[in-house]
Parts: sequence; structure tokens; C-alpha cells
Amino acid sequence: MAGLNVSLCFFFATFALCQAARRVSKALLPAGAYASFAREAAGAAQLGACCLEMRMLVELGPWARGFGPDLLLTLLFLLFLVHGATFDGASANPAVSLQELLLAEAPLLGTLLKLAAQGLGMQAACVLTRLYWSWELNDLHVLQNLMAEHCSSALSTTVPHGTLVEGACAFFFHLTLLRFRNSLPIYRVPAVALLVTVMAYIAGPFTSAFFNPALAASVTFRCSGHTLLEYAQVYWLGPLTGMVLAVLLYHGHLPRLFQRNLFYSQKSKYRVPRGKPAPGPGDTQMPAEGCRGREPGRRGVGQQPRSSS
Repeated sequence: MAGLNVSLCFFFATFALCQAARRVSKALLPAGAYASFAREAAGAAQLGACCLEMRMLVELGPWARGFGPDLLLTLLFLLFLVHGATFDGASANPAVSLQELLLAEAPLLGTLLKLAAQGLGMQAACVLTRLYWSWELNDLHVLQNLMAEHCSSALSTTVPHGTLVEGACAFFFHLTLLRFRNSLPIYRVPAVALLVTVMAYIAGPFTSAFFNPALAASVTFRCSGHTLLEYAQVYWLGPLTGMVLAVLLYHGHLPRLFQRNLFYSQKSKYRVPRGKPAPGPGDTQMPAEGCRGREPGRRGVGQQPRSSS
């Protein structure tokens, strides 16, 4: 358990450093700069560092330390609970930022800043995590350093199947985000963490279930086994396609591009009461049944007018 204790200390240190960076930047930077850049950079660095350490445990832990899948999945669930509680509204995911752009909830400039911050945060996480591994605090890190020159690709299936898997994971992930976007964090955070854990268990053996273009690019794009175009097809095209399909299914259209609803009919919020139409200017009111033939000025044949006395 010594190796697991070292990893737990690394997770706590990462959370503390990123949380301190968030508080300092929030106090010193304008609100727009913090929301569009600093917050996303800190969230991406936190997510990237924890993902790298977690991937090392998944690859080497069962073989070197006997860590079972139940322990690793529980740890993953707890990590995403902490991520959801500390991100302060950041997504650390380019697909989520593009989703906000398609929903007309974020401007183009702000989205570009978020994408740049996410890329920088992921690269910083890679540099700092590899520096931490170089200290070789346990035997898992020694093995990781020996295997660093020949890292294994996270894609363990064909490119079309991997694209389908990543797209399906992104579809369910973004659909869950849309469903719980207005819910309280006490409901939203556990739901997202549970979904990520389930998808990691199901899709992890095929693609590692990243469904995050920036995270996948920083973790596995440099590994041999596939070309850059194949990686881009699986880890960029797949998640973005799944995100677009989730938005279309949930809203019926892409508000940033067009307003017409493609899937769902628009019903008026006000109900028009059903009744008889109002008489027009040319319509004549029909006389009552008992008054037919007794209109003023028209007498029946053989009828004499009464004399008034």
C-alpha cells in the first residue's frame, strides 16, 4: 500500500496547489480573465496531473502491487467528486467549451481563450507530473520512468471502433451535463462522477475513455502505434461528434447556427379557447324557433291587424 499512499499524497498536493492558484488568480485578475483563462488553466492542470497518475496506477498497479479494479474505480469516482467540487465552474474540456459556444452561452473570443488555457494547463500537468515521477518515490515510479521512452497507446482497438466508442462516451457525458445543468451541485457532481466511472469501466479497455480532446492529446498522442491523423479521428472527431449529437437531441437545434427546431414542434405556451366564431357583418341572426313567421311588418295570410281601442 506504500505506492498507493504516495499517489494519494500526490492527488492531495495537486488539489491544494490548483485550489491556491484559483484563489490567488480570482483575487488578482478581473472576473472575465479569471473565468475565461485562469480558472480553465488550473482545472486542466488538475485534471491532467490526476489522470496521468491514475493511468500509471491502472497500467502498473494490478501487475506490480495487485491493485484490483474495484479499488481503482472507487478511486476514480472519488477523484471526480473532488474535481466537481473544486473546479469552480471550469470544464477543462474543449468539447464542453464548444458546446457552450453552440448553445450561444459564450462568445467566440472567450471560447478561444478557454481552449488555449486548457491546452496550456494540460501541458503544464504533463511537465510537472513527469518531474514528480523522476523523483522515484516508489517502485511504480521507477517502472514508469523505465517505460517512459516507449509509452503504450491508449487506443487498443481499430480506429473506426475507437471513434464510435469515444463518440458514444461523449454523447452520454454531454447529455448528462445538459440534463443536470440547472440542478444543485449535490446532485450534479455525483451523477457526473458515477457516469465517468461507469464509462471508464466499459470503454476503458478500448480507448481509456477520455472523451476530452485536450486530455487525450497530452496523454497519448505522443505514443507510438498510431498516426496523428488516427489519434485525431478517435479522440477529437469522435467526442466532438458525440457532443453535437447530444445538443441536437436535447434542444432539437444548434442555437448558435440556426434557430429552427429540427426535431421537436414548437407549441404555443398560450391555449386558444375553443368557441363559436363571432358573426361577420354579412351574417344574419336566425330567428328563434317559436318566432318564425311572426317578424314585425310581416303578417300571415288572412290575418287582420288588431284595432287598438
